[in-house]
Amino acid sequence: MFQPLKQLMSPINKDLRQRILFTLGALLIFVVGTGIQIPGTADVTGSLGFLELINVMGGGALKQFSIFALGVMPYITASIITQLLQMDIIPYFSELKNQGPVGRQKINQINRYMGIIFAFIEGLAFAFAFLGAGKSTLDYMYVATIMTAGTAFLLWLGDQITQKGIGNGISLIIMAGIISTLPTMFVTAFNELVFERGLALPLGIAAFVGFVIIYFLIIIGVIFVENSERKITIQYANKTSSAFGSNQSFMPMKVNSAGVVPVIFASSLLAIPATIAQFVKNEAFTNFVNTYLNYTTPVGFLIFVVLIYFFAYFYTFLQLKPDELAKNLQDNGGFIPGVRPGKDTEKYIGSILSKLTIVGGLFLVIISGLPIIFSNITKLPASVTIGGTSLLIVVGVALETYKQLEGSLVTRTYKKGYSRR
Repeated sequence: MFQPLKQLMSPINKDLRQRILFTLGALLIFVVGTGIQIPGTADVTGSLGFLELINVMGGGALKQFSIFALGVMPYITASIITQLLQMDIIPYFSELKNQGPVGRQKINQINRYMGIIFAFIEGLAFAFAFLGAGKSTLDYMYVATIMTAGTAFLLWLGDQITQKGIGNGISLIIMAGIISTLPTMFVTAFNELVFERGLALPLGIAAFVGFVIIYFLIIIGVIFVENSERKITIQYANKTSSAFGSNQSFMPMKVNSAGVVPVIFASSLLAIPATIAQFVKNEAFTNFVNTYLNYTTPVGFLIFVVLIYFFAYFYTFLQLKPDELAKNLQDNGGFIPGVRPGKDTEKYIGSILSKLTIVGGLFLVIISGLPIIFSNITKLPASVTIGGTSLLIVVGVALETYKQLEGSLVTRTYKKGYSRR
């Protein structure tokens, strides 16, 4: 268990420790920045509704109307859009996709430009929504410009982490924003359960301990599912697997290949009617949205579940196309034992993906539904939650960063052992 830590403290890994310290220092700058409020503004009062996800990912920056209020969400939105455009919708993006590293670099550059544009548009929208009427056009432009500059700085900071630190900088910034809100959440939960609920002190403490245990059990469950995968045995024409102890080749497929994207898509789609209702100010339409299109209501939650499953299938088959996987396998002289190459392989891979997505979609529904159910049952403040998209993001980013760190340590150990021969 402590072997990776022991390796990390070795003198030969000094540069790796410096990378970790650089990453922590950059994330500290982000956390401090979330507390710097835009001059001339005030904290956002009341519920943020569908914007709560942006607020959580930004470490509460939107609620405080911080210079980092938008976080890196405009960039994430741009990335999702360009990923969809690569589905032969616009030939230019399809060509970039097939150009390898050069194409990916161009797509990343386009994502940044689009992210800045989206940041300015969103900054204007938030300025009009939260500053209220009576402000001049220059006031709205001033706030939008500062928020856009904050997003641009975070994109630069994320690049610095990726190049000079460890892990994916953008992902780590999102994770840091979520983690920075956890101490406040646990303090609020402790105060509510121990002091505010009128329970006897031992019962209040027991309730809080139960809350903490359940929270960490959910984390363990998320880690288990995120690491779960289905291994499809692959055989190559120029290799034999009949020899005892021979190495098998596998095509790994994750249970949750779509990640958190289906939940983000579903939440965004349900947020559109609520946004329209805020601007239209029509009582009948607002009541309809609150009754049928709010995922805290039974009908809204059912629609939310259906949308998650739809986008889970959509995004999974967008990333892992059975026809391309079957073609690549055949071009490399590989085949699945007992399955004919070509169409049969494509159908076989598609069938496995469909079955995995059923389980992965159910996992996403449970994780995203837990905060809603928990809030309705316990009546605790909205800031106290169990599960949720934010927890899924934190676990996913933490696992990827740990794997990268572990892989770097293994590579260094291998090179060291090899050089002594």
